[in-house]
Amino acid sequence: MEFKRAGVIGGGAWGTALAQVAGWAGLDVLLQAREPDVVESIRERRVNEAFLPGVTLDDHVSVTTELSDLADCDVILAVPPAQHMRSTLTAFAPFHRAGVPVVLCSKGIERGSLKLMTEVLAETLPAAPAAVLSGPSFAGEVARGLPSAVTLACADEALGEELMWTLSAPGFRPYLATDLIGAEVGGAIKNVLAIACGMSEGKGLGRSAHAALITRGFAEMTRLGVALGGQAETVAGLCGLGDLVLTCSSPQSRNMSLGLALGQGQTVAEALAGKRSVAEGYESAPAVRELALKTGVDMPISLAVAALLCGETTVDAVIDNLLSRPLKVERD
Repeated sequence: MEFKRAGVIGGGAWGTALAQVAGWAGLDVLLQAREPDVVESIRERRVNEAFLPGVTLDDHVSVTTELSDLADCDVILAVPPAQHMRSTLTAFAPFHRAGVPVVLCSKGIERGSLKLMTEVLAETLPAAPAAVLSGPSFAGEVARGLPSAVTLACADEALGEELMWTLSAPGFRPYLATDLIGAEVGGAIKNVLAIACGMSEGKGLGRSAHAALITRGFAEMTRLGVALGGQAETVAGLCGLGDLVLTCSSPQSRNMSLGLALGQGQTVAEALAGKRSVAEGYESAPAVRELALKTGVDMPISLAVAALLCGETTVDAVIDNLLSRPLKVERD
């Protein structure tokens, strides 16, 4: 299969950055954004002022508000917020051609159903071969051409290799995997853990606490990934450990900045006020908690974050409870 025309669904920062990458890779790119101001900004000034200011888009990138305009694309990159993935793909279904692959680029677990994005895709576009693109990548850095490496997971290894080469560009390096579950779990859980790291930073708990949260959080991520059928090796790669380190280490992360605000004393409502971009960890945390309880996986940090975001506890109580847990063997 030869890919010449890519459709990108979702005109936020990450969708716009991926459109830029696909343009650099030589594809003709059509970016679908539902916000009229985003479409107007890109058409008139070649910049997504609302979500990715200061980045001039490649000439190969055009923009539309209509999903129907993506009907003749050879590959689709789906980048809506995870909690809107189902409704977005359902709306796109009448225009999807059987066999056109969909690369899932959003990170999260669907609330209510507790399903991964690949499961949502299978239910909404059953004729679409699935791939997952995930890894340590800030949209602004990627869109400016700074070096980044990500995981591209696809069960069909031949298709995955073709997609890998198709989406590679100067500065943007995909690595191939076949474990979609591991790739998805890593991307979803790291957002919740980044909120915890932000809280620690906001409370001034120091770098030792920060390192401990990353390490024990990685253990939680790995346990859940394996319990759902993923591979520990995948979670230890770019889409898991790599993404966790990045997201937990910089206020550029929307999730870490949310935790930072909470640690400094803001309420959840205050920390989220006025934000157009979604902090996926806030949206996914309740689903992560339900999934952990359903599968019997021990995830104390993730559960504590979910309880805080749901108004069931306080930052100080979360810290006290985590520090007072029974001592245990590290590998558990």
